[in-house]
Amino acid sequence: MRLKSAFLFFLLAAVVLAQTALTNDAVIKMVKAGLGEGVVLSTIKSQPASFTTGPDDLIALKSAGLSDKVIAAMVERMASPATVAAPAAAANAPAGGLVPEVGVYYKKNGDWVDLPPEIVNYKSGGFLKTLATDGIVKGDVNGNVDGPHSKTAVKTPVEILVYAPEGVAITEYQLLRFREGKNAREFRTKTGGVIHSSGGATRDLVPFESKKLAPRTYQIILPNLGAGEYGLLGSTGGDSTGTMGRLGKVYSFHILE
Repeated sequence: MRLKSAFLFFLLAAVVLAQTALTNDAVIKMVKAGLGEGVVLSTIKSQPASFTTGPDDLIALKSAGLSDKVIAAMVERMASPATVAAPAAAANAPAGGLVPEVGVYYKKNGDWVDLPPEIVNYKSGGFLKTLATDGIVKGDVNGNVDGPHSKTAVKTPVEILVYAPEGVAITEYQLLRFREGKNAREFRTKTGGVIHSSGGATRDLVPFESKKLAPRTYQIILPNLGAGEYGLLGSTGGDSTGTMGRLGKVYSFHILE
């Protein structure tokens, strides 16, 4: 009888879980309940999800004890069109219906395809300091992305489409060339809204021009980028100081020649 009751309980739980989209709170509860990282990752990948992955959300997830792998899986899950319900996508669709939701896309075989984001850890030091000739100037921030290469490989000319969140301008985005290491990629970026050109904060910044296609929707064409690792860094969510230890996300890609 007890075995039968236990089986029915877990069956009911599975049905409820299958019908209810996972949220940030649900994942936090799973981790705090002691479920293994593999179980949490498998659930995130297989179940419907409705995560929020803004800068403040990522900080809250990290503070709750979630590992970088779990957080990255949540970010990647929300980059998939399958995680967005049709009514929500229609409500967020930009004028012209070019893409279904807020995010960054790249042109592939004539279609706009999601450009998956990666987690950024902001810090000081690292191998970037050894590459720089003038050191790290106070006020400049290093971003660190795990892994030597982006999973998204593209060829020039690169076409990118940005559907920006409400109240965010295209000028708040930065195109950066990463400095490659054995196990990570790093970049230096500006802080406080000021570019310290003498300190090298512009050394990884790649200028670009954009064309507005629809409200909050911009096209960026990059015809002359060389081979290497790049990323489009969005708004920091109001934290213009780029606080050390913060987490963020960058839309990365690898150019093949």
